[in-house]
Amino acid sequence: MAIQYEQLMGREDFAGFEDPEKFQKWVPKLDAYRQKLADGVEPYKVELPKPIDELVKDQFNAKDYIYDSGIFSARELEITDSKGAQILSEIASGNWTCVEVLKAFAKRAAVAHQLTNCLHEILIEDGLKRAQELDEYYAKNGKTIGPLHGLPVSVKEHYNFKGRVTHGGYVSLVEAVTEEHGVTNQVLENLGVVFYVRTAQPQCLMHLCGDNNYTGTTRNANNLSLSSGGSSSGEGALVTLGGSVFGIGSDIGGSIRSPSAMSGCVGLRPSNNRVSLAGCVSGFGGHDSILCVCGPMARSVDDLELMMKNYVNVGKPWNLDAVTIPLPWRDVAKPKPEDLTVAVIRDDGLVRVSPPIRRGLEYTVEKLRAAGVKIVEFDPPHTKLAYETINNMYTCDGNDYQREILGSTGERLAKLTKWYLNFGKGKKHYTSAENRVLNADRDFLRTEYTKYFVENKVDLILMPVYNSVAPHCEEIYNWSYTTLFNILDIPAVAFQTGLKQDPEIDVWTEEDQKYQYRSELEQMENEMYKPEEFKGAPIGLQLGAQRYHDEELVAAAKTIIDDILKVDLFKK
Repeated sequence: MAIQYEQLMGREDFAGFEDPEKFQKWVPKLDAYRQKLADGVEPYKVELPKPIDELVKDQFNAKDYIYDSGIFSARELEITDSKGAQILSEIASGNWTCVEVLKAFAKRAAVAHQLTNCLHEILIEDGLKRAQELDEYYAKNGKTIGPLHGLPVSVKEHYNFKGRVTHGGYVSLVEAVTEEHGVTNQVLENLGVVFYVRTAQPQCLMHLCGDNNYTGTTRNANNLSLSSGGSSSGEGALVTLGGSVFGIGSDIGGSIRSPSAMSGCVGLRPSNNRVSLAGCVSGFGGHDSILCVCGPMARSVDDLELMMKNYVNVGKPWNLDAVTIPLPWRDVAKPKPEDLTVAVIRDDGLVRVSPPIRRGLEYTVEKLRAAGVKIVEFDPPHTKLAYETINNMYTCDGNDYQREILGSTGERLAKLTKWYLNFGKGKKHYTSAENRVLNADRDFLRTEYTKYFVENKVDLILMPVYNSVAPHCEEIYNWSYTTLFNILDIPAVAFQTGLKQDPEIDVWTEEDQKYQYRSELEQMENEMYKPEEFKGAPIGLQLGAQRYHDEELVAAAKTIIDDILKVDLFKK
């Protein structure tokens, strides 16, 4: 008998949450919010081949549509399919204006939204004003204002944005206008970027998917019937479709890596406190047991590095946020393949991977080995302890914050919000002494994995991001492959293998059918994979490095992704 997710819950009774009658007074405010978003899209409205519901049923590939529809001119495609460094060079040399660049990305972002529902707010008019001011400065002074002058950048909505509502997916904050930028937005603006869109996220920011009471779910760019991942759901879809040079996501359980791998782009989860989280909406303020990090998502490792190097070395976020570590970004040369040792995790001991992920791992390992990379198989220790510990950390306040902020409006609880609220011990309150035990277990795990890196001279860990490819919306329950790196605070790059799910190839074998499930969670996850329903889903993986070896990770990622796998995400 198939396992249903409700069978695995029961630690939270949801008392104090949903109240449909109370929620009614918030409906007009949500309607106004949605109308404003629709008005922002209107100037860029396109006629899709079919109604969106039919395209979803057809498993429509939106990325192909971007290139095949004729909606974009050759010039617009040239601009929006350029890496950040190239765009900056063209602007600095006077060949392209900031206004021209912004218009091209704004159009592509608006079309991406019509296909995938990836945006929460459109700021294109403000962006054009900013771009014009930058062009005027350049014309007058013959130079740019900063290293990212004129670069169109998208940001996840829950980062405070000056003069705009920042709600983080919570209905109770629908009118919460923030007076100042959060630190990361301010640093990026100081560097010269142009903001023009803010991207979608799920309710409570704790889904590896996207569903909220503002705009609903975000769809996958390669197959509209699937999820874009989460919680940086909008960034995954937008960046994959070329609607942004790079976007800023956040990750406390996989929320940069999940949408990057599942949607079809690359994303960096930096080590803790290298990028500021000051001034953002979340349920984890003051929670030091497990930290959220923010970082870039893009179509190239070069653009991940472009953001990090300038943000850290020029932006100096520690001058605005005392929590951010004053650790400069180091220049690290790209390693030769033969100088790399990669440990491969094929199974984390908790949930078996599906056929496409298994194929992606084997393909990548074969490519690396053929290039001269030393491959070692790694059976990771203490994964059950890691998964249980981090899940207990997530809900150790007994869900008090979520109950207060969600319950104040009585808004509908999304399916995966209910799932998250049952993590750990659900509504149980942890005492200070109990929380210290969690922290001790966390530090034990970090030490054990650091020993493995050092004693075995391992440079990188290669492993899945999730046990399958992008799921159907609201059907992703296992976080074990991403949260392992969160509790260890391992910097990680989610990347594309260049492979896509193939219903003819990626099938369960006869041997698979005889498999004895290790848990009900594993059974539920495996049973959801039906090959015919995931056509064209990107096969993404992740690379992790030793804590605070972010620069070595990014350098090695260039060797592996660009030189060995030769994955190019700037073309169809």
